[in-house]
Amino acid sequence: MTDISDNSGISRRQILTGLGATAMLSLAGCATSGDRASIVDGSGSSGFSREYQLAYGPIQDGGFNIPAIDLKRMDPQFLRREVTYRGPEAPGTIIVDTPTRFAYLVQPGGTAMRYGVGIGRDGFSWDGRARVQFKRQWPRWTPPSEMIARQPELEVYRNGMEPGLTNPLGARALYLFQNGRDTLYRLHGTPEWWTIGKAVSSGCVRFMNHDIIDLYDRAENGATVIVNQSASARIV
Repeated sequence: MTDISDNSGISRRQILTGLGATAMLSLAGCATSGDRASIVDGSGSSGFSREYQLAYGPIQDGGFNIPAIDLKRMDPQFLRREVTYRGPEAPGTIIVDTPTRFAYLVQPGGTAMRYGVGIGRDGFSWDGRARVQFKRQWPRWTPPSEMIARQPELEVYRNGMEPGLTNPLGARALYLFQNGRDTLYRLHGTPEWWTIGKAVSSGCVRFMNHDIIDLYDRAENGATVIVNQSASARIV
């Protein structure tokens, strides 16, 4: 069970509802001055609203203590929020838009939950439609042989790295299959939250641990996942 550490008695669901209610954006779903204003509260010590401070605060999960995100070091557009969605995809569909560094979970009622992501080398290697074959909490990580060849120091993890705060897959992973075959494409957490919104050297599609936990809880096994690599495609 996931617990956001806070003594106020505010539940995780209340926090998520608050984020959706206060951060509804326009059709384009891109950063604007209004976008930033919806999450910034000058009365808070960090300059961010209480909902965001709680949502990205310390978490106790699966025997691990996930530290808080330093929101002052984050570009606000990459924080989780609910946006307007007028596309054709059914609720429950996950859309990864690699050019903009955003992922979306389509929701009922013309909305989507938007997450900032970082795209690794493998994240640019595949696009199309797949399904979430299975999900894992605190997964093991096994580097592929070609990665070990590039980075011999990873040889020690050839048989897998134990789950934990330094594991590259983070707190959760969603495994994508196409026509019953593993695409080797993953949506996963990362301990390196400062890389969100950037192109990075390794991995697939990385989320802040706080956000991949949120997506894991919302997404269903068997959900459709669309990965878009085209800068000209309109997502929302």
